[in-house]
Amino acid sequence: MAAPSQEASLTAANNIQPFFVLHKAAAGASLTTSRARRRVDKISQPSSPNPKSAKRPRDEDEDDEGDMELYEQLRLEAFHRTWSKIQSTINEVLRGINLKLFDQVLRWVQESFSTVRSVMRPCPAEIQQPHPLLTDVICRKIPTAFVLTKNAEFVDDVTTFRDLSDHLESNGCHLAKLSSTELSAKHGVAGCLRSLLRQLLSDVPDVADVSALASWYCGAKNYDHPIIIVIDDLEQCSGDVLGELVMTLSEWVVKIPIFFVMGIATTLDAPRKLLSSEALQQLDPCQLTMGSPSDRMNALVEAILVKPCAGFCISHEVAVFLKNYFFRHDGTITSFISALKLACSKHFSIEPLSFLCMGTLEEDCENFWRDKFGALPQAMQKQAFGLPSCTRENNSIKPGNNLVEGLSALMKLQRNWISVLLCLYEAGRHGKVQLLDIFCEAINPDLRTQKDSNIELLMSKVTSGNLPSGNSGAGRRFLAQALDTVRYMPMETLFRVLKVWSIHLEGMNEMNEKVKELLSTTTSADCMRITKDKWTRSTNSTANGAVPLNEKAAMLLDDITRKFLVPVECLPFHEIICFKNVGVLQSALIGNPRRMVQLDLLKSQSRLKCSCCSRNGIAVSASLHDTSIMCNLAQEYGDVINLHDWYLSFDGIINNTNSKGKRKLIGSPSKKKSKAAPQESEAMIQARFCRAVTELQITGLLRMPSKRRPDLVQRVAFGP
Repeated sequence: MAAPSQEASLTAANNIQPFFVLHKAAAGASLTTSRARRRVDKISQPSSPNPKSAKRPRDEDEDDEGDMELYEQLRLEAFHRTWSKIQSTINEVLRGINLKLFDQVLRWVQESFSTVRSVMRPCPAEIQQPHPLLTDVICRKIPTAFVLTKNAEFVDDVTTFRDLSDHLESNGCHLAKLSSTELSAKHGVAGCLRSLLRQLLSDVPDVADVSALASWYCGAKNYDHPIIIVIDDLEQCSGDVLGELVMTLSEWVVKIPIFFVMGIATTLDAPRKLLSSEALQQLDPCQLTMGSPSDRMNALVEAILVKPCAGFCISHEVAVFLKNYFFRHDGTITSFISALKLACSKHFSIEPLSFLCMGTLEEDCENFWRDKFGALPQAMQKQAFGLPSCTRENNSIKPGNNLVEGLSALMKLQRNWISVLLCLYEAGRHGKVQLLDIFCEAINPDLRTQKDSNIELLMSKVTSGNLPSGNSGAGRRFLAQALDTVRYMPMETLFRVLKVWSIHLEGMNEMNEKVKELLSTTTSADCMRITKDKWTRSTNSTANGAVPLNEKAAMLLDDITRKFLVPVECLPFHEIICFKNVGVLQSALIGNPRRMVQLDLLKSQSRLKCSCCSRNGIAVSASLHDTSIMCNLAQEYGDVINLHDWYLSFDGIINNTNSKGKRKLIGSPSKKKSKAAPQESEAMIQARFCRAVTELQITGLLRMPSKRRPDLVQRVAFGP
């Protein structure tokens, strides 16, 4: 095969790749993949009893590398399965919350369509007439539904209006969406009509006109179905353009039943501030309200954090951080979900045994854990029992193969914890306590270390009406508020709460029986009236020795909380399913991109895992990307870098490698026929140097030379 020409080599060198491409991995990547594949085959096959098959130390090192590749792949698969389950749960919860609103909008559309058709039912010939029909002024009003979203950020409304459009379209409505960008002065009314026709018609005419929409609506498949125009963010639209569009379509509302669905994020007065009075007179408004962000957050916390939908949970510190992060971002559900996904990905990338979380998604989780744990290397098995939670619980856990029993016991205690937490929330929500607040307190491991005397003192303060504030009672502030709500709850409400408790405590027979005993005292109307009278007599009944039903319910809830509200961080093996490293999550969310780029450039060998760079140890290899070489060399300088010295160091690494390769070829008699790689010219090395410096400037790691000092560049990022 002929050697490549010099023109081809120059063309390849001048082909500037994007700056984030650090290095092309050598054949070592395929080697590690094949080792991992051999490791999978070895796990599935029985071991050979032949003593001659003993492995050499080099083979054992290769198998260890293959093991790491295999378990990294297992953790990646576990993350995808876990987050897929969490994401599907989130979609179902949000869709279920919005379904009531969707049904209200659909009912309004059907009623408005019936009203328009009751006024007049024009034939196709009348619809296609160029002039509007002579009807009453009231009939020219466009039915408009203003949906109040109550969200400070529009990002949470994107999914809602997308699902709303799908719901209306599945029920026989024609759908068209107009964004705030299309309803801008730049596009005008003509752009809005063109977008409207493009979504409904297959062939859009050159001149956008409503008459083309009228001709399309006369078709047999399109007639007798309303046209819904969805505008998801009204406040961001141009008032003049939207008003002109309303005036244009109002002339055709009897011929073509066109209705508006507009999303409002702030207040229902927004249309009055945005549109002119003439345009407002052409609208027939209907006000609908979406569920509040707190209601949606409570439903999400219950579905993805409280109930074990995917076997992944978070620690107290992480929960408090996510809570504060949620409120700092104006209470957007999207920011909370993104932060939770990042926490999930960090957990599976940091914890070596996190792939065992997949067992919670299996029907027979114990067999899954037993098979996976049996296939683990001895070192990883020792690591499982060396977890801090296991060393702290050495008195209750016997050494040996009891990880399966430990995980099973953890899941059982978690189910009891979930039941008690839901009972607390059912009581606390009548006192306007949010589930996220109770959740953050219920997973606090410090609750188990508090002395009973302190808890009794806190409960006495709550009973006397002196609810602690600030950090003094922050450990059980919301839990105590839930208990206090039960003490002063009306009888009718308490009866409904007890019925919900009996549902949550179905798996806890002893406690469920106590709840049923309380329910039995309120089943008849007479007993309900008697107990209600006792409650209204204030302290007279307690002075006579009678214990009110509210106090009994509060004592029962307090007893359940003390016995079964065990945070996950107090259980052995919780590190496998619980993410605790709040520092990693905080640095990833708040971010320091310049530092992360510098770390990736300095440690590109560990990221790429190629064989050509790992052989050189800590030395800078010429096989690295030029930008990575320059970043490593920049660590030898202070605030400023002399360009000439920097170039000489870069040139020395490139030429030193080429000269070494040339000497090896000359000294090897077996490779006399092979030609040495041509040494790069000085011009080519200078071009590579300039390109690397430019890429470091683009990434924000240095500033280019100034006119006063053209031979120096200034470093921006410091430290490892």
